Amino acid sequence: MNDFGYYKAVVENLEKINATQGEAIEKAGALMCEAIKNDRLIHVYGGGGHTTLPVGEMFFRAGGLSCIDPVMETGLSVFNQALKYLELERTVNYGAAIIRYYDLQKDDLLIIFHNIGINPATIDASMEAKKRGVKIVAVSSSAWQTEMPADHFIRHPSKTNLFDYADVCIEDFNPVGDAVVHVPGLETPIGPISNIADFYIAHLLEIECVRQCVAAGITPPVWSSANEPGGDEKNAAYLKKYRPRVKML
Repeated sequence: MNDFGYYKAVVENLEKINATQGEAIEKAGALMCEAIKNDRLIHVYGGGGHTTLPVGEMFFRAGGLSCIDPVMETGLSVFNQALKYLELERTVNYGAAIIRYYDLQKDDLLIIFHNIGINPATIDASMEAKKRGVKIVAVSSSAWQTEMPADHFIRHPSKTNLFDYADVCIEDFNPVGDAVVHVPGLETPIGPISNIADFYIAHLLEIECVRQCVAAGITPPVWSSANEPGGDEKNAAYLKKYRPRVKML
């Protein structure tokens, strides 16, 4: 099979994350472990479009943490009409309204995914969270944040970047344009890699969090598969605990 270098590009990206982001993921894992220790939810937000998908990947997932609170706005997601979510993620103050609705509080933890990291829905959410004293873990790409022109129309009016607001910055190495495959005879590249990188980072964060919890003698709340025999019974206690607190359950 000729994938025109796609597999190699994906693997190289994951290897780069492994080689360079361990310290940041460990710090983020410590914040997640601390949230579990203090019986706080771990809030997760995506700044628009396909970067809302890692939020779903971390929520109510077999082998995932039960205390994940998806700060989810359907209007920003790929389950809205495409042109509508594209416009909404470029709308000033929309992201701040979402954070206010979920009522994040001082010392809460918010993980923000947005590989571009410059659009209004991402920056306004970050600003509002920071104003409230929320701790922020950001998963994004420095390439997009530094290479996009300061006057580009998709930027937030402040011209700031997601990493400017984060307590912990995790690099996903997404290249400008995202797609990395060039098929001879077609000018437009195909084969985006941000989704694979961000899903991988999402699970690395959970793995590191669980590792630190176990090392500290804390039992992390983890979902079993609802589709395996006994899964619903195993999950019942977590559903009873978190359903009143997590709006999306």
